[in-house]
Amino acid sequence: MSGARRALRHIRWYVRELTGESAYERYVAHARQHAPGAQVLSRREFERRRAAAREDDPRSGFRCC
Repeated sequence: MSGARRALRHIRWYVRELTGESAYERYVAHARQHAPGAQVLSRREFERRRAAAREDDPRSGFRCC
C-alpha cells in the first residue's frame, strides 16, 4: 500500500506544479522567510496579480485556453 500512496503523492505533486496550484504556497514561504513582519497577500490578490502579470507580458506565453 505504501507504494501506491507514494505514487499518488507524486502524481498530486506533479498536477499541482503543472497547474500552478502550489505557486501561492511557495510565495507565502518565500515572503515569510525574507520579510517576516510584512503582510502576505491574500490568495485572491496573489492570483489577480499573477494573472495580470501574465497578461501584461507577451513573452510569458499567456493563453486563455
